[in-house]
Amino acid sequence: MGRMAYTRSQAERAGRRAGWGWFLAWFAVGACAAAGFAALLSVGVVLLVLAAVAAGLLLWKGPGRAVLGGLAGLALPLFHVAYLNRGGPGNVCRSVPGGQTCTDEYAPLPFLVGGALLLAAGFVIFLVIERSGRGPR
Repeated sequence: MGRMAYTRSQAERAGRRAGWGWFLAWFAVGACAAAGFAALLSVGVVLLVLAAVAAGLLLWKGPGRAVLGGLAGLALPLFHVAYLNRGGPGNVCRSVPGGQTCTDEYAPLPFLVGGALLLAAGFVIFLVIERSGRGPR
């Protein structure tokens, strides 16, 4: 059996699939960096160093257009904060064994909207660049 020749469209599709892998890697770097800034007084420094090392490797090896995944990844900590404040705004009490505990929570909507905007912006801009095929490789 001879080797199968790839058409130009098959090669482009394979390149796009690989582009999504790089995008997801940058997504993880963005989430790690945002979590590092959020937890700066505890484990944040470790997360920021990890994100910086990973970003350096991705910049060295990966396509430049995939860096938009980092923008989308910044949304994950915002979604987490929105989830943690889902009962807010105000003083929220919950039953626990032996009584109840009360905490003051923020309004979750600003965090949810901010996260949705970052996630959508990263994905949409990346899709536009991928579809046009004019981004740096």
